[in-house]
Amino acid sequence: MKYPKLKAGETPDTYVIESPVTEAEILQMAQQLAMYRLSKGRALTERRLVIGHLQTLLQFHDYEVFALLLLDTEHRVIGFKELLRGNLDLASVYPREVVKIVMEYNAAAVILVHNAPSGDQESRKGNHTLSSHLKNALNMVGTRILDHVVVGPEGCVSLAERGYS
Repeated sequence: MKYPKLKAGETPDTYVIESPVTEAEILQMAQQLAMYRLSKGRALTERRLVIGHLQTLLQFHDYEVFALLLLDTEHRVIGFKELLRGNLDLASVYPREVVKIVMEYNAAAVILVHNAPSGDQESRKGNHTLSSHLKNALNMVGTRILDHVVVGPEGCVSLAERGYS
């Protein structure tokens, strides 16, 4: 990761701040680091870390986002693709569009993610219904849903951890 006010620390994955930074710069650095950790070719091995990166990317948006984290057969990142942005009605996430993107990227697995700027990230029935519809559609093309993560300002809810994915 490159950022003008940071330099690599002596220990791997540590950084030294060379000059004062603002809160906005810290958030920007965190988002850049999260995108780096979810960049193409990176292997995803720990659910907790992946969820943390997704939270960093989406928790501060004041609008809703629905995205796919697309993975290969060994759960390496192929891409991160936003499908919808704005006032999100989960019913507006069309399985056809999700399948189209999965096929375009040749993804073997996906992690669904959307944020809840209102703070209500507790799993709603709509989240379960959406996961179920997308699971059925993606099973037809041989792609697995590994998780459906709902990001809120205070944390994340993993539907897989709750037994729904």
